[in-house]
Amino acid sequence: MRRILTAGFLGVGLALSISGVYAQQAIELHGASQFNDDHAFTKSLAKFGELLKSCYGKPLNIVLHKNSELGLEKQYFEYMSQGRAVDFAVVSPAHMSTFSKAAPFIDAPFLFRDLDHWNAVLDQDLLKPIADEIGKRADVMLVGYAGGGIRNIFATKPLGNMEGLKNLKVRVQGAPIWSRTFQAVGMAPTVIAYNEVYNGIQNGVIEAGENEAAGVEQMRFFEVAPQLVMTQHAITIRPIVFSGKTFRKLPTELQDCVAKAGKEAGAHGREIESSEDTAKLEALESAGKLKRVPFADREAMKAAVDPVLAAYAKEIGAEEILAKINAIK
Repeated sequence: MRRILTAGFLGVGLALSISGVYAQQAIELHGASQFNDDHAFTKSLAKFGELLKSCYGKPLNIVLHKNSELGLEKQYFEYMSQGRAVDFAVVSPAHMSTFSKAAPFIDAPFLFRDLDHWNAVLDQDLLKPIADEIGKRADVMLVGYAGGGIRNIFATKPLGNMEGLKNLKVRVQGAPIWSRTFQAVGMAPTVIAYNEVYNGIQNGVIEAGENEAAGVEQMRFFEVAPQLVMTQHAITIRPIVFSGKTFRKLPTELQDCVAKAGKEAGAHGREIESSEDTAKLEALESAGKLKRVPFADREAMKAAVDPVLAAYAKEIGAEEILAKINAIK
């Protein structure tokens, strides 16, 4: 008898594969998303599940927990590292920083010039050394790269230049590179949980946040901060991640399918998000829900951030990676 155990919520979800005289039972894998069916991340994970089932061709149940049913991305990553509750998810690199200082470098502010540059970096697999470090330190595998949303600052007031950003109380992701870069620009960054941003702005704890179009729409940030300052300071990379502990318990043929499906689902997610980004903002603006504010000082903002990014790359041993990324024309 052969038994394969994968993580289920609080240890309840069991995946059992039996050979011999017993009929084979389905392996069960649990995915998690903070968002509903309409969000690009959920669509990427749903595609991952579909591709896994098609590739494997044997009994396989995919359970996708949506709408933050199992918590937030930071918790998903911790669960996967521990081998419980969540087997796969989309997780922002910033939420991996507890395990790997290098992880947030994957989509740090002003790392990419534009979408063509971003695609070239991913096509050349320049981030593999960081993915390998994350796998070693956290025992979580980066099996595909979704993302492609361009991040801007949503605020309670229009801010068209660097002077307007001075001392702005803005929520940033919980990784040092985000606080450092925003401080370098002159803002006053603070780290609070993603699901507390709306109330934080509403209650005056913060004045702004930063997100891609899908997040602004899904979390309805435009209701409390309708001014979208077009800083275009980052292009997201949102890895599809898979628990190493779960992976090692899977049959070899399903392991191969995880690797294959991860790449394909990541490409699917990038196509969705990068193509939807502008359309979502145009729809929100047409409906009078937000106003896009041109930002005149993007180059000055980048100039303030570049030394911080270079110092961070040196600190985490990613100088060679940064040089290769910058060398792409």
